[in-house]
Amino acid sequence: MIVNILAIARLELKLGIRNRWVILSVLILTLFAGILALVGSAPTGTVGVDRLTVTAASLATLSVYLVPLIALLLAFDTVAGEIDRCTLQLVLACPVSRFEILAGKFLGHLAVLSIAVVVGYGVSGAAVAFTSDGGFAGLGVLVRLIATSILLGAVFLAIGYLASALVRQTGTAAALAVGVWLVAVVLYDLGLLAIVVVEREGVFATTLFPWLLVASPGDAFRLFNLAMLGAAKTLTGMAGIAEALPFPPGVALASLIAWLVAAFAAAWFVFRRIEP
Repeated sequence: MIVNILAIARLELKLGIRNRWVILSVLILTLFAGILALVGSAPTGTVGVDRLTVTAASLATLSVYLVPLIALLLAFDTVAGEIDRCTLQLVLACPVSRFEILAGKFLGHLAVLSIAVVVGYGVSGAAVAFTSDGGFAGLGVLVRLIATSILLGAVFLAIGYLASALVRQTGTAAALAVGVWLVAVVLYDLGLLAIVVVEREGVFATTLFPWLLVASPGDAFRLFNLAMLGAAKTLTGMAGIAEALPFPPGVALASLIAWLVAAFAAAWFVFRRIEP
């Protein structure tokens, strides 16, 4: 089974390189990460922490918006595209199980996303480290950010697979992927913020709000990284929320893992029932 999964993953990675997905993803992340690294690390002299840690705090916000979008754009074509191109029957005729097909595609796409995150954030981090007095102080924070960004991308890859398996046209799958990103990353936070502004002293703000934050994969990722920053309070507005959480930062990390397992299991369940 492992051999089949790795063979499919290798094929997906080659397709990603051939379709310029790897190059495009790396360029997007490097461009935005480079801008944030140059601009976001400017307040170092006033907060008293190394530039690499300040840069990592800025990149955490970038990951919340950009990594899920790249993951969903990689994933939307996975099942719906095979159906739309009438190639799913040929794929299912191969001597591999549907789980092996889905897992292989997932590992291939995750490899593409990982290359983009490691190169994009690595180049920006190295540029900041070599041009600042602090050097590589804060390297552990950047490595943790890269690892959790890949985990966040894996969650949205699995969600994208589920969306792709629920429809039969590529165009519909693309629209659904964009809709998922808009609701999960943008509108969800705006909705929570609006309710908190209306009921500042109510049960929602004091009890439900932290749990609804950690229930969102994007917010769970941001809370974990900001809560783990030693100087977080002086770096971001979210730090006050992170410090007031009624649970340890590990719960946010567990939420991401739970999302990954649940979304991939749901995608596999739907994929098993598809008739080409």
